[in-house]
Amino acid sequence: MTDSEAPPAKAPEGVSSAPALPQPVLEIASGYAFTGPALDLGALLWDGRCLPDVQIRIPLPMLNRHGLVAGATGTGKTKTLQLIAEQLSAQGVPVFLADVKGDVSGISAPGQENDKVRTRAGEVRQEWTPAGFPCEFYALGGMGHGIPVRATITSFGPVLLSKVLQLNQTQEQSLGLIFHYADQKGLELVDLKDLRAVVTFLTSDEGKSELKGIGGLSTATAGVILRSLTAFEAQGMSPFFGEPEFDTSELSRVAGDGRGTVSVLELPAVQDKPQLFSTFLMWLLADLFHDLPEVGDVDKPKLVFFFDEAHLLFNDASKAFLDAITQTVRLIRSKGVGVFFVTQTPKDVPGDVLAQLGNRVQHALRAFTPDDQKALRATVKTFPNSPYDLEEVLTALGTGEAVVTVLSEKGAPTPVAATRLRAPESLMGPVDPAALDRAVEQSPLHGRYAEAVDRESAYEKLTAREAQAAASSAPSAPSEPASSRGRGRKGDDQDSSVVQQVVGSGVFKSLARSLGTQVGREITRSIFGTARRRR
Repeated sequence: MTDSEAPPAKAPEGVSSAPALPQPVLEIASGYAFTGPALDLGALLWDGRCLPDVQIRIPLPMLNRHGLVAGATGTGKTKTLQLIAEQLSAQGVPVFLADVKGDVSGISAPGQENDKVRTRAGEVRQEWTPAGFPCEFYALGGMGHGIPVRATITSFGPVLLSKVLQLNQTQEQSLGLIFHYADQKGLELVDLKDLRAVVTFLTSDEGKSELKGIGGLSTATAGVILRSLTAFEAQGMSPFFGEPEFDTSELSRVAGDGRGTVSVLELPAVQDKPQLFSTFLMWLLADLFHDLPEVGDVDKPKLVFFFDEAHLLFNDASKAFLDAITQTVRLIRSKGVGVFFVTQTPKDVPGDVLAQLGNRVQHALRAFTPDDQKALRATVKTFPNSPYDLEEVLTALGTGEAVVTVLSEKGAPTPVAATRLRAPESLMGPVDPAALDRAVEQSPLHGRYAEAVDRESAYEKLTAREAQAAASSAPSAPSEPASSRGRGRKGDDQDSSVVQQVVGSGVFKSLARSLGTQVGREITRSIFGTARRRR
């Protein structure tokens, strides 16, 4: 082509060979020619060729508009998460990654150059440089190599706990009444034995009368909940609930060099407990939602949260649970948090949630069975109109390739673009376990969360009450009135103990919150029934 020849269309800035490209390619290139900061995903695929002049990107301010990373097993979803997380960290955005398979820890170490990496970098015009990124490693309940992540039963709330216990809707509502009772009586629910103690008390001869006071809770339903709790505890679930409770603000930390910290939650040790880890991830999101201030639209997200194996969250979920997820996803954007759900097909995500996900990276799908073909057609319908035959493209994509559409800087969907993705610059695999253990032990968070604490809560209070009732029913010599009992023996020590119990009660703390003080924890529940906290 000579200088005198006119191009068929105006080429987007930075696409030097665009005049030689077909009109649909030029339109796609224009849709991704952003002027502000963006993440680089890779290069356009068109008609069997990789076109490195056409770079496919996501505007950084749009990362809090949520997203979906989907595709069949082995198509490269985990590497896509790693690629996006690296670039977010480099631009000062903290990231949360759920490490289901145990191979995401490599993001903390520089990658290893090889023929595959060099070939991929050359194809997509990537200046590949090995780099590790600042990480914190966590493990649910300390089951694994990371810093233990625990939640109290109170903050977890009845809706999320019902999902873990696999209760039906009626039992879920009854559990909510039990939580309400414990809140009103100042019975702090810290761990599983606390909740079991409260339910046991309510089903006892002494406690049955209390059921009438909270209404709508039958002894039979309370018994079902008690049996579910006992079975749950017998499966070794106790370590996940307790104190010190994890402060989710830790996920929003930035390293000393300005890069965002990548929080990696190790999950292989609980792979056989899918209901537990998927619901725990939702607790993290709900807790963030409660605590973070409203910020509206921001230049870059405050945190991007990757929710792996997302289908587990929605399987057998109650309507109340799904409504709570939808509300959380819809509203948490205004707090600067982006959520990416990671699963196999878009149909794994309910329509109301899928509608909130503006950024899409769809890896290859298989169409071996009629159900596969149905899922493929359903996936195609979720994309905007495009010049591609998406049914054909989605079944022909190779590993590390995907169909992409994101939100532009103006918030409009970009053209659908088949993309050959860049290679992550960090290690594509797990780090050595010994190195991982050293990183955990050297973390400033280790001393804060490593050792479990078992303070006085509902179990201890109800046990003491039972012992006191047993003692009072036994024959004994006349004693002085309760108002003066013990003053000659314990004096001010007993008075001090009573004051401490009152001040430490849930009712007192709730009252203190209502008076505008900063004492204790507010026991008001919203969305998932989780307790709101101020730190």
